[in-house]
Amino acid sequence: MTDTPTACLVLADGTVFYGRGFGATGQTTAELCFNTAMTGYQEIMTDPSYAGQVVTFTFPHIGNTGINDEDDETRDPVAAGMIVKWDPTEPSSWRTTDTLDAWLAKRGRIGMGGVDTRRLTRAIRQQGAPHVALAHNPDGKFDIEALLAAARGFAGLVGLDLAKDVTCVQSYRWNEMRWAWPDGYAPLTAPRHKVVAIDYGAKRNILRCLASAGCDVTVLPATATAEDILALQPDGVFLSNGPGDPAATGAYAVPAIKGVLEHRDIPVFGICLGHQMLALALGAQTIKMNHGHHGANHPVKDTETGKVEITSMNHGFTVDSQTLPDGVQETHISLFDGSNCGIRLADRPVFSVQYHPEASPGPMDSYYLFERFADAMEARKVAAT
Repeated sequence: MTDTPTACLVLADGTVFYGRGFGATGQTTAELCFNTAMTGYQEIMTDPSYAGQVVTFTFPHIGNTGINDEDDETRDPVAAGMIVKWDPTEPSSWRTTDTLDAWLAKRGRIGMGGVDTRRLTRAIRQQGAPHVALAHNPDGKFDIEALLAAARGFAGLVGLDLAKDVTCVQSYRWNEMRWAWPDGYAPLTAPRHKVVAIDYGAKRNILRCLASAGCDVTVLPATATAEDILALQPDGVFLSNGPGDPAATGAYAVPAIKGVLEHRDIPVFGICLGHQMLALALGAQTIKMNHGHHGANHPVKDTETGKVEITSMNHGFTVDSQTLPDGVQETHISLFDGSNCGIRLADRPVFSVQYHPEASPGPMDSYYLFERFADAMEARKVAAT
C-alpha cells in the first residue's frame, strides 16, 4: 500500500494492521469477529447482536450497493466498526439513498479498508476472537502503544450484559409485515394471535416475520418480568436475539422465562440469545466459542426430519448440548462443528433455534419456524374451546 495509512487496527497480542479509514473518525475498542456473508452488510451493521464487536468481512466488495432506508435492522448501526478488503466504491443500486462512507460517518461508526482480511480471518480462527482497538485519523498519526493498551484493557464479552444497552426503553406495538413486491412493507390488517416479544436486541425483520405469520406483536424491554408479560394475556411469547454473554443477561431474563413456563400451555419461541435464554431457564448451560458463527451460509441439520437448512448466524456463545436436561430435546445441529442449534420441550409447544430464520439466506428454508409458532398458538385456542 503506497498511500499514507489513515486507519489502523491493533490486536491485543501486538499485531498491527494499517489501512484507509472511512466513516467516522476517532477510536473504539471491541471484540473482533469475521462474517462470511456476501450480502447484507447494512443489516449486519445494524443487528443489535453485534454490540461490542468490530466486524471484518471476508467478502471483499462491501459498500457497492450503498445504503437504503429499508434494510436497517434497528435505527442506527450497533456494531462498533467494520474492516474490509477493498475501499467502498460509489454505490450501484436503484434502492440507494446514501453511501456507506457517509452513513457510517453520520452515525459515528469507523470503517477501515485496504486490509488483508484473509490473514485477519485466519488469525481469528487460530487464536480466537481477539480484543482490538480500531482508530481512524485522516492525518495518519497513531499512538500504537496507547491503542495496544486500550485493546488489552477491553473487558471482553464474557460476563457482559449488553442486552440492557440495546433493548427498547418502553413497550411498543408492531404490525409491519415482510417486504413484498411491489408495495414494500404492508401492515397486518387481520391479526390472529397476540404475541409478547421480549426485546434483548430484536431485529426488525424478526418482528416482520411474526406479523406475516398473523401475530399482533407487543414488544417489551429485556427486563420485563413474568408478571409484565402475563398481564398482557398473550397467546404466545417470543424471545428475541441479542448481544453479550447469555449468562449475564440471564440474571434477570431467566426468572421471567421460568415464570412464563409455569403456565404450561403458552407457546414459547426463541431465536439466538432468546434460544440461549430459554436453554438456561430449562437448566442447561452456555459456553463461549473460539470465534463464533457469523455468516449467511451455515448449514444446519434438523435432527428430526434429516433436512438441511442454509442459515444466517451471528453468535459467539452457544448452548452446551451436554448439559441439556431430561425432557429437552436437541432439534438442530451445525454441520460445521456439531454445535447445538435448536431445542424443544418433548411435551409442550416450547422451542428455539440458535440461527436467524428471518434472514432468508435459504431463502425460505427456515420460515416454517414462524408458522410452527403460529400453529401452536392456534392449537391452544382450539383446545380451549
